[in-house]
Amino acid sequence: MSADWTAAIARARAHAPYLAGALDRLPRLTELLAAGDSAGALALAKAAGEGAPDTSAALRREKQALALALAIGDLAGAFPLLEVTGALSAFADRALNAAIVEGIRRRAPDFDPAHTPTGFIALALGKHGAGELNYSSDIDPILLFDPLLLPRRERDEPGEAAQRVARTVVETLSRMDHEGYVFRVDLRLRPASEVSPLAISVNAALTHYESSALTWERAAFIRARACAGDIAAGEGFLAAIRPFVWRRSLDFGAIAEIGRLTAQIRASTRGSAVVGPGFDLKKGRGGIREVEFYAQTHQLIHGGRNPALRLRGTRATLDALAAAGLVPAEEARLLGESYDRLRTVEHRLQMMQDQQTHSLPKTAEAIEAVARLDGLASGQALLDELTEITEAVGSRYDALIMANTPQGAVVVAMPDQSSLVEELEALGFAEPAALAERIRGWLGGKVRALRSEAARAAFETIRPDLLAAFAAAPEPERALARWEQLLGNLPTAINLFNLLVARPALIELLARILGLAPPLADALARRADLLDPLIDASAFDLPGTVEELTAQLSRFESGDDYERKLDAVRRKVGEIRFKLGVQLIEGANDPIAIGQALARIAEAALVVLTDAAADEFRAAHGAVPGSELLVLGLGRMGGGVLTHASDLDLIYLFSGDHQAESDGRRPLGATHYYNRLSQRAISALSVATAQGALFEVDTRLRPSGEQGPPAASLDSFERYQREQAWTWEHMALCRARPLYGSAEGRAPLTAIVRDVLTAPRDDDKLRADVLEMRAKMANHKPAKGPLDVKLARGGLVDLEFIIHFIQLRERGPGLDPDLGEAVRALAAAGLLPATLVDAHDALTRLLVAGRLLAPDMQVPGPAARMALVRACGYDDWEALEQGLGLARRHVAAAWHEAFGETLETDA
Repeated sequence: MSADWTAAIARARAHAPYLAGALDRLPRLTELLAAGDSAGALALAKAAGEGAPDTSAALRREKQALALALAIGDLAGAFPLLEVTGALSAFADRALNAAIVEGIRRRAPDFDPAHTPTGFIALALGKHGAGELNYSSDIDPILLFDPLLLPRRERDEPGEAAQRVARTVVETLSRMDHEGYVFRVDLRLRPASEVSPLAISVNAALTHYESSALTWERAAFIRARACAGDIAAGEGFLAAIRPFVWRRSLDFGAIAEIGRLTAQIRASTRGSAVVGPGFDLKKGRGGIREVEFYAQTHQLIHGGRNPALRLRGTRATLDALAAAGLVPAEEARLLGESYDRLRTVEHRLQMMQDQQTHSLPKTAEAIEAVARLDGLASGQALLDELTEITEAVGSRYDALIMANTPQGAVVVAMPDQSSLVEELEALGFAEPAALAERIRGWLGGKVRALRSEAARAAFETIRPDLLAAFAAAPEPERALARWEQLLGNLPTAINLFNLLVARPALIELLARILGLAPPLADALARRADLLDPLIDASAFDLPGTVEELTAQLSRFESGDDYERKLDAVRRKVGEIRFKLGVQLIEGANDPIAIGQALARIAEAALVVLTDAAADEFRAAHGAVPGSELLVLGLGRMGGGVLTHASDLDLIYLFSGDHQAESDGRRPLGATHYYNRLSQRAISALSVATAQGALFEVDTRLRPSGEQGPPAASLDSFERYQREQAWTWEHMALCRARPLYGSAEGRAPLTAIVRDVLTAPRDDDKLRADVLEMRAKMANHKPAKGPLDVKLARGGLVDLEFIIHFIQLRERGPGLDPDLGEAVRALAAAGLLPATLVDAHDALTRLLVAGRLLAPDMQVPGPAARMALVRACGYDDWEALEQGLGLARRHVAAAWHEAFGETLETDA
């Protein structure tokens, strides 16, 4: 629809006294608007302050002209809502900056107003921060200063100088004369506003937000941005408090806090409780603020884990929530369109008299005028439309708050012993009286995480479902013991309890995790937030490619140093590994696919952390020209299928001239350079940080042996493999795969490995060496239990030896580091019986699942046995045992065919 400037001016003159007066006072601007010259009108408005006697007058004139141009363009349909609010917000930025410059100039006469002010910061919050200012709106900045950088007179104390600048800012923007005012300035959002000065030092503000700030302050900073003054310093401050705003763990307690705030706002809002004369479009039920709270509540919960949600605009946030699958797309669309319409009507109210109002007029005649200004047929049409909108918004917002807020009394009474015993007895617990005493002990102060009233209230909400889930858990006593361990490790359990209140389906899953999988239970005891990703619909999807995972792990926060990068990767990898473990116990994906996913995430972590270590190292020592670090994976890492208990078998190498030297400020010879860099890269993968450990790294297969330096030149590696390596080292090389390095760097390494593996051999010596090595292993490393499908005779080690023997003997066919692909290729070539394909898959599935569900390799309890059965694709435990026995017999038969020896498999 084309813009109708004539009708817009006519409606403004007829129904908006403030706009009518402005049209008369600004005839040149009115002419441009009547002609539909929107660009010319905005340019003239921006220049309206030229020649004014002072900064305040210049800004007042620009504000008045800009408000008129935007209002008429809005009414004409030429300017969409976000263009109007964006232009008003940009003017507020310019006005604040001009006022800061004026304040500094008064206190520091030598300051050049043409320069960017340093040491004084204005942070925009609320609609100003979001770029969504109203026509007639307060601005709510927070003013900060840096005592070391603030320009001032030599005799001035920094704090006093900052207060004088702040007072000048308020005066310049708020002063009223016959031309109006610029902005009302509200500084009450600053920390401890009842006792703090107008401008606060950066360090004092950091201390407040890191120690004593409240939930509503977190919500306020969702939309915060550095808007004026020392922008760079302001952005640095916001980066420093990012962990306060965006918490890494899901915070469903934020819903309860926002719910309480909503109740207070609704209770204190004057005017009609339903749409009608006096209804508050901002604070009333289903109004503007509830759409904003809806978006911000989801941001507070999820934004710490999903940077894509860290947006300032309400409409953009709703779209992002829908894109992330956190809210229904239709609900996001409805709320977004409702928000835009409510904001538009709010603007119509403020155009009338340039008043900061959000309430419908109290008379039918005035409501009629608002409707006519908006272009509607009548006041009743406006009320009908607003009734429909606010009911739709209010019902959805109520559902969000009610579904996720624990109900009950503020003070939680200790559960009665006898009734608790009866409850536990009905659930089938073996010793209900003893368990009742344990539970009362949790609530009686023995567990730190349950000492607050809020934590106990949330616990009481979930207690019936939690106890029922533990009663139905595979190993109830084991699950309870691990639950107690989890509680004992938490400083506070309120977030965990609120998560379970909000997502009750997680309670049964939690009980299964605690009862079935000791490694997952141990991980959860260290990090309760590992449950957070399980609320996402994608929790049972396999992770993407190595390249996709590398990109995901590389998304660091701006300003993250080396240690924070190590922590961030550990946190993200831990979450993915935990999700994959849950997939195993739930039987959601094939264990082989999960093993491959574990290898992909390990490879991605290796790439990201080795890059980080190399970047840090280069900062001091530069790079070695014509050379690079290479990492070769072996064993399960090389083969691309890991378990939750796997080490990473790695060899660190470097290309180029080993006699070269690095080009940094502290140069090192190439050999020394890469040995130190590889040590740092190994530490990046293996050293425990604040987020715990990541992987155990095994470099014992390097050419220099266990006691030698960690890195070798590519030339020395090739020479060693050709001249000195034992047969068992060449067998290990059958599963070698380059994991790190450029394509140009990997190519010669890949060629060396292939050349070594395809070199001519003495078949008799090869056979003797293989048998000697396997006999030594059998003597020194016997099977640890009936489910040790790796070391048991007829297990995976025997299968690997058969495959590697054939690969080395035949010098080419089936040379694939992936053992599954290798056995398929050798079977297709007629070099191995086809039965080994199924045997490999059956043994590998049991290995991957067993490392999680039976880590001691003994036959587990009934529930864990059934989880193993489900994971490995059998109908019952008997079928699993039969499948395992059959696989081992096939391996034994192939062993006999390859070596002429009979294996005692006990299968």
